[in-house]
Amino acid sequence: MFWKVLVAAIVAIAAAFLTQSVGITVATFLVAMIVVLIVEGIRVVPQQQAWVIERLGKFHAVLPPGLNVIVPFIDRVAYRHSLKEVPLDIPEQVCITKDNTQLAVDGIIYYQVSDPKLASYGSSDYVLAISQLAQTALRSEVGKMELDKTFESRSEINHMVVSVLDEAGRTWGIKVLRYEVKTLTPPEAILRSMQAQITAEREKRALIAKSEGQRQQEINIADGAKQAKVLQSEGDRTAAINKAQGEALALTTVAEATANAVRQVAVAINAEGGMLAANLKVAEKYVEAFAGLAKTGNTLIVPANLTDISTFVSTAMTVLDRTKKSSDAPK
Repeated sequence: MFWKVLVAAIVAIAAAFLTQSVGITVATFLVAMIVVLIVEGIRVVPQQQAWVIERLGKFHAVLPPGLNVIVPFIDRVAYRHSLKEVPLDIPEQVCITKDNTQLAVDGIIYYQVSDPKLASYGSSDYVLAISQLAQTALRSEVGKMELDKTFESRSEINHMVVSVLDEAGRTWGIKVLRYEVKTLTPPEAILRSMQAQITAEREKRALIAKSEGQRQQEINIADGAKQAKVLQSEGDRTAAINKAQGEALALTTVAEATANAVRQVAVAINAEGGMLAANLKVAEKYVEAFAGLAKTGNTLIVPANLTDISTFVSTAMTVLDRTKKSSDAPK
């Protein structure tokens, strides 16, 4: 402001030096001052920003985004706040867990100015305040947990830190949106022990998985063998049944054919000349039988009266005749 008034005065002096006219000099100074007043009285606030105006050293108003008018020489822009979400990195710090293990933890905070007036007058440095409070809250929450619990409770730690910061930030005009733990780093010795534990656990799982696989393999093989034997026995049973049924059917068919043949022979014997034909057939079979005996072995069975073939035929025909008579007899 002072420099702008000084520039207006210099312009007026320059006009007086050039024109040597009091009226022109005064008019030039007035125009310059009007320009200075316009420049000082108009404020254009960007989007997502809030400007705090003090009037004579006292809070007066918060200018919203857009064109605003203030009173020159009386009002001044004391603070300018961004209303955007701001990430703030929290430096790494060493925390002590419940089981007395040192744990290096760092994180990041996302906050936003919710009340520009409180953000201007509630704390001399709200960024430093929330950073220090975040570290304190983090040490407190980690100290309530054992080492193994901290690795699986990141969400719980984040939630508790945000709760503490959000409650404290209300008096500073700050809204803490979230907190994220970036890294949890135990000492080197603890890391080696954890790695050995993880390796042993993975080897244990591998052995269990392998034994389960072998067990399942043996079960499958035994079940397959069982199914194969069952199927084979069923096949053998079906084959035996089919074979027996086939043999029974064959015997029945042969018996029926033999019966039909016998009946036809009986009919032929009863016909004219049937007995003569039967005599001839029996004589042929007699001769063929003895011829076969002579071919198949060294032993020759000879009837008591080899030359009396007619007697043998007569005997056979007597049997046939008796059979015929018995079949013709009334039943």
